[in-house]
Amino acid sequence: MDQLTSVGQLREELLELAQPLAALDLPLLDAHGATLANDLLVNEKALLKSGDRIGSTQIALAASLGLDRLPCRPHPRVVIISAGDDLVEPGSKLASEEDEFESNSWFLTTFMREAGAHTFRVHTIPETHEQLKIVIEDQLVRSDFVVISGESGDESFDLITSVLSKLGKIKIVTPNLTESGKHNYGLIGPDKTPVVTLPGDPIGNYLSAEIFIRPMILKMLAKSEINRTVKKAKLSKAVKSVAGKASYLRATFNSNGSVSALSDQESLSTLSEANCLIALNEKDETLSAGDLVEIVMINEG
Repeated sequence: MDQLTSVGQLREELLELAQPLAALDLPLLDAHGATLANDLLVNEKALLKSGDRIGSTQIALAASLGLDRLPCRPHPRVVIISAGDDLVEPGSKLASEEDEFESNSWFLTTFMREAGAHTFRVHTIPETHEQLKIVIEDQLVRSDFVVISGESGDESFDLITSVLSKLGKIKIVTPNLTESGKHNYGLIGPDKTPVVTLPGDPIGNYLSAEIFIRPMILKMLAKSEINRTVKKAKLSKAVKSVAGKASYLRATFNSNGSVSALSDQESLSTLSEANCLIALNEKDETLSAGDLVEIVMINEG
C-alpha cells in the first residue's frame, strides 16, 4: 500500500539511497567532468578542493604539475527504462488512441547527463512482467542507479512495482505535490542497486527529476552543493495553488527582478519556456501580485 508523504520527507529518504561512489584514480581525460575526491595540495596549499568539478582548466593545472591521473568520484552510471504496453518509440506510428509517444526516457537521459551522470537509455520498451524483469536484470551489471517511468496516468505503475518487488525491497509513496503521482524506490539485485520509479505523466516526471533525482546524482558525485540556487522575488501577477499541496509553478524570472508564472501550467511547453520554478508550500493557496515568493533557478546547468 502506498502512503502520502511530504516532498521534504521523500527527498530525504531518496538521498539516503544515493551514497557517493568510491574514489578512483582516473587518467586526466577520463577525469574530465568528474568530481575531485581529495584536495590537490602544493606546498600545503589546496589548489583544487575535494568536491570541485574537474573541468578543462583543472585538467591543465594537473598536467602542468606533472600529474597524469587525478583521484575522482566517477560519473554515476544511470540506466533509464520506460515500461508500458501503450508506449511507442518516436518515429513509429501510433496504432490506437490509447498509444502515446514515449518521451520521458529521452528527457531523463539528457537531464541526468547534464547533472553529471553517464546515462544509458534502454531502447526496448518492456510491455510484460517477464520482459521488464529480464531488461532490469540485464542492466544491473552496468548500473549504479536505475530510474524507471511508465505511461501517463501511471497505468503501468503496478507492472513496474510487481517486478521490482521480486528483485528487492521497495517502498511505494505519493508525494504531497500537485501534478505528481506514485513513486516507488528501494534497493534491488545482488549489489543492492538504488532504483526509483517516477510518474509517467511528463510534467510530474520532470518535477520529480528536478526535485528528487538531480540531488541524488550530485550526492553520488560527492558534490559540495547539491541544491539549485534559490532566490526571493515579487510576483508580477497573482497565482493560485491547490490547497494542502506543495506546488512548483513553471515561471520566468524577469530582468526587473519580478517573477511571472507561465499562463498554461498544463502545457508541456512550460518545461522548456521556464527559467525558474515558483516554490509554494502546502499553506499557500492564493498569492497576490507583489507578494514575495521563493523561486528555484533551473537554467544554470
